[in-house]
Amino acid sequence: MKEVRESQSNHDVLLELKNVKKYFPIKGGVLKRTQGNVKAVESVSLKLYKGESLGVVGESGCGKSTLGRAILGLEELTGGTISFNEQEIQDLKRKEKKKFVKEMQMIFQDPFASLNPRQRVGHALDEVFVMHTKMQSKERKEAVLSLLKEVGLKEEHYDRYPHEFSGGQRQRIGIARAIALNPSFIICDEAVSALDVSVQAQVLKLLKTIQEKYHLSYLFISHDLGVVRYFCDRVLVMYLGNTVEMTDVSSLFKRPLHPYTQALLSAIPRPNMNAKKERIRLTGDMPNPANPPSGCAFHTRCPIAQDICKKDKPEWIEHEKDHFAACHFAG
Repeated sequence: MKEVRESQSNHDVLLELKNVKKYFPIKGGVLKRTQGNVKAVESVSLKLYKGESLGVVGESGCGKSTLGRAILGLEELTGGTISFNEQEIQDLKRKEKKKFVKEMQMIFQDPFASLNPRQRVGHALDEVFVMHTKMQSKERKEAVLSLLKEVGLKEEHYDRYPHEFSGGQRQRIGIARAIALNPSFIICDEAVSALDVSVQAQVLKLLKTIQEKYHLSYLFISHDLGVVRYFCDRVLVMYLGNTVEMTDVSSLFKRPLHPYTQALLSAIPRPNMNAKKERIRLTGDMPNPANPPSGCAFHTRCPIAQDICKKDKPEWIEHEKDHFAACHFAG
């Protein structure tokens, strides 16, 4: 946390998003004309500092994974800008984007799906160096073996196929592939959610070790607030494509300002069965992103909603130092 605060004071921004939007068109009729849009991401703005881990949390369908894919250029933006090291990258041509491939990587939720089942792991990692470096065959193999060792695997794993590994080992391979080109920024998209709890701890520890060694910045997408509390420096809470709250981890867990954040935190299991806690139960399902509610998107499920919430969209306001929320009745 100290390092992150120092980076912020020095304005050492690695990634900046301004009013980023991603809509998916709904087409229908004989001519397949656009009849509406699924508003997956709606006007997201944030800054990610060098050496920081920023968590992005929310229910399934809130837009957090789409946001990560949009940052890497896997989804074309509908609006807004993305700056990486002070250079706007959303409109770059394919050749111009190639240099950012080395700087920006992703670790996927399902490591098995992200690996070719017919390709040996060593060859899969070797392809990274073939495509992006001029290293000779012997150098590439040495680099791959070094990567495997870096993530806690052995030399004998070089010639094995993905199905011969456990889920935790496959995720280590995914991490090895992500760090192969020495990036400065990695998006972890539910990187440990498919793993057993004990294996989660090992992989998170590995990610921390790699971050410290290579001075990485993470955008850590997760639905597990317990994991986010352990791993991240700051947290961004999303609901129906909108940002509803953002602050450092400590402040979020001690004093959440938005009713949605309060409901998420109240649902975290506690080891002490005698500890008193009041579960905030949200009624209904998340609204359809193709037809979001007017005013505050959360008002249809909010336990403290008033008439103003139905009419006016709340502004993104700094209610306390470095603690932002979009709610008419924050706190």
